[in-house]
Parts: sequence; structure tokens; C-alpha cells
Amino acid sequence: MADNQASGAEKKQDKRFFAVLLLGMMVIVALLGVIVVLLLGRGNSPTTEVVKEVVVREGSEPERRAVVVNEDNAEQVAEDLLNMEATPLGYYEVSMNFSWTFPDGASASDNAYVENVLSNTSDVYFDVVLEEDESVVLYASPILPPGSHINEVTLAQDLDAGTYPCVIIYHLVDSQQRTTSTLRMNMEIVVNN
Repeated sequence: MADNQASGAEKKQDKRFFAVLLLGMMVIVALLGVIVVLLLGRGNSPTTEVVKEVVVREGSEPERRAVVVNEDNAEQVAEDLLNMEATPLGYYEVSMNFSWTFPDGASASDNAYVENVLSNTSDVYFDVVLEEDESVVLYASPILPPGSHINEVTLAQDLDAGTYPCVIIYHLVDSQQRTTSTLRMNMEIVVNN
């Protein structure tokens, strides 16, 4: 009888192990999918004007944090994943130049261009920050309704000559100008003199 109980406990432990293994495999497949999508999106030259279509969540709640899965919570995490409500996806089309050139740190750019294309459904504003220190905001745009664009950009601070890796952070906003989603993309600023 003790062998029967031990065998039953081993089977239960095997089931938990299998559930954790299966959940781990699902997470790995999802991560690989994200990596492939990110790598495919980096094929454009940063010095040419391009149009990209990016999927964002409109009006969704903030993203949930990942959960560490272990023997004690594997079944609950799997059940939560199965019961999650799907968030409707929308599209936001980005039209911009990914390399902005400035004659010097105080003058307007020769080629900066950002458009909120007419087919988009949300107003947007964006901030350009230094990649190495995102607290340094180099440019903060006004709100752009669909169909509008900016092409005369002057930096908020005078930069020395050089190339600066940056991040442009788009904020899609609702009618009360509250951020409903964000989108981050790499870009660069080149200051000639």
C-alpha cells in the first residue's frame, strides 16, 4: 500500500513537472517569435525615410509583468493564461526619417521629418531622448493629429558635433490627451559642427 501511495505521489509530481515544462516551452516559443519580429524590423537603413506599420494596443491597461513559474504556481499560471481576455489590436503607421542631421547644435535640422499619417486613428506626440540617458530630452513635440507632420526641428539643448544614438518615444493619446499606448524606436541625431 505504501508503494501505491509513493507511485501516486510520483505521478502527481510527474504531471506538475510536465505542466511546468510545457509552460516553459510556450514561453520560449513566444520569446523566439518576439525576437524574430524585432530582428525583421531592423532591416531598414537609419538614414532613409521609411514607413512602417507597428501593432500597438489601443486603450489597453498597462502591460502585466511576467510571472516566475515554479512547482507551486504552474497550474494557476497556466489557468490564468488560458482565461486571459484578448486585447483588441490596432495599427499605428510610423512615417519618419530615422537619422536627423543638424548643421550645428543650435540650428534647425535639414531633414527631420515625422508624420502622423491620415490613416491613423489617434493623435500622437513624441519625445526624442538620448539612448544612454533617457532623462535627457532633446526634443518634445506638440500633439500631432492624424494627417499632420513636423519637419522643422530644433533641439532643446545645444549639442557638440557628433552622432548621438537616440530613442523616439511616441505617445498615442485619447481625446483628453491621456496616453493610451507608447511606441519606442531607435534613431540617431547627427550634429555636423
